[in-house]
Amino acid sequence: MAFLIGIDLGTSGTKTVLFDETGRVIASSTVEYPMYQPKNGYAEQDPADWVNAAKTSVRAVMAKSGVKKEDVRGIGISGQMHGLVMLDKDNHVLRRSIIWCDQRTAAEVEEMNRIAGRDKLVEITANPALTGWTAAKILWVRNNEPQIFERVAHILLPKDYLRFILTQEYATEVSDASGMQLLDVPNRCWSDELLTAFGIDKAWLGKVYESCEVTGELTKEMADELGLCAGTIVVGGAGDNAAAAIGTGVVTDGKAFTTIGTSGVVFAHTSSISIDKPGRVHTCCAAVPGAWHVMGVTQGAGLSLKWFRDQFCDSEKVAAALMGVDPYYLMDKAALESPIGANKLLYLPYLMGERTPHLDPDARGVFFGLSGMHTRRDMLRAVMEGVTFSLRDCVEVFREMGVNVSDMMACGGGGSSPVWRQMLADLYACPVKTVDSKEGPALGVAILAAVGAGLYASVPEACGAIVHTANVQEPVAENIPEYEKYYRMYRSIYPALKDRFAALAAL
Repeated sequence: MAFLIGIDLGTSGTKTVLFDETGRVIASSTVEYPMYQPKNGYAEQDPADWVNAAKTSVRAVMAKSGVKKEDVRGIGISGQMHGLVMLDKDNHVLRRSIIWCDQRTAAEVEEMNRIAGRDKLVEITANPALTGWTAAKILWVRNNEPQIFERVAHILLPKDYLRFILTQEYATEVSDASGMQLLDVPNRCWSDELLTAFGIDKAWLGKVYESCEVTGELTKEMADELGLCAGTIVVGGAGDNAAAAIGTGVVTDGKAFTTIGTSGVVFAHTSSISIDKPGRVHTCCAAVPGAWHVMGVTQGAGLSLKWFRDQFCDSEKVAAALMGVDPYYLMDKAALESPIGANKLLYLPYLMGERTPHLDPDARGVFFGLSGMHTRRDMLRAVMEGVTFSLRDCVEVFREMGVNVSDMMACGGGGSSPVWRQMLADLYACPVKTVDSKEGPALGVAILAAVGAGLYASVPEACGAIVHTANVQEPVAENIPEYEKYYRMYRSIYPALKDRFAALAAL
């Protein structure tokens, strides 16, 4: 039996999972680390913390499992995207990594648009200039820390810095590199035009691979430290959402997944590149060679339900504690006591502004249609439906772009709710499924490692053998037109309030 290691370098911690070649979990370990916020809007992490967490968790899974090191055939790494790691000529880290959620680069985004032009950026990188993405952070260091910038010899993404520690190779892969805004996304290579325009030396960047390609081998020093064999392959891996797509089997046209976590993500695979010129959704290279993905993001998905729970559901919390169940289980039951449309009550889930499809940081949450007849369970159902309407907005953008969505997976905490999955199925008008593995990105990069090691001929073949469906929620035919009435009304509310949101923000 062959075994594979998936390392998921996240924001709160790194999780390492050891799988056998069928995708069965053998052992798992997670090590947490801090995030630093030296100023408002800043977010940084120490790359040494990632390395320590990865080493500790790899050693832990090998010790727990009793698996022979000779049987570990490959390693895949998933990671938080967009983070900036700068090394000097001696490979010393020059400053803490500026990570994905950092928002200090508004001036640099304006600079990128001024130098390259918004339309050119979208044409080459498939996305408009964004504050959280890597190119703007590189320019920020140049503009604000010139003494550091002049010492730069290498620029890597978070997971790719870990790859360097394991293999001594400067490398990246297409899915994560897509989030740097330096990659020619249609052609899957660095953009010489943008690198020249922004004054970034191409020699600083790692070689670009496909996600399942072998990028290097474990050095003897690292192998001895981790309890593995020197020469164990390390494949390209993937950015976190691209890795999650592999782990849920979203690797062919028509397949997509919805994640309802704090924010909501709708992610769809496409074998032909499609770019949304207004920039409402992101287009990146997929972890499947020669394919791409589109991704819409809603800011206040699970956050909306958590907010409602914390403010209005004390009785469910108390009852759940006595029953030994999760409060969300009882909230699901309560939502079912209100009909579709929540007795003509609609909710806009814009607690944190919105990204898809409105790109409006001033948008705010709204209950629309509230009257004296409404109950707490109507408000609860309206919150769940409002989040689902916002996710449907993402799918509508995909459809405008010609990206087919006919087979949907549900992930994240919200995806475990059968009530929410039914809402998704009815509003998407397609089956909504869950997978039997909860390992997501770690499984995805282990699958990529299995392909790189030659255990499977292709990523879709590997997913077909390893990823299995657990539950299927079919759409209910009579619910579809009922939801459509309320969805059309929902879509009309934001345009009517857009200028009022801006006026409120200006008060």
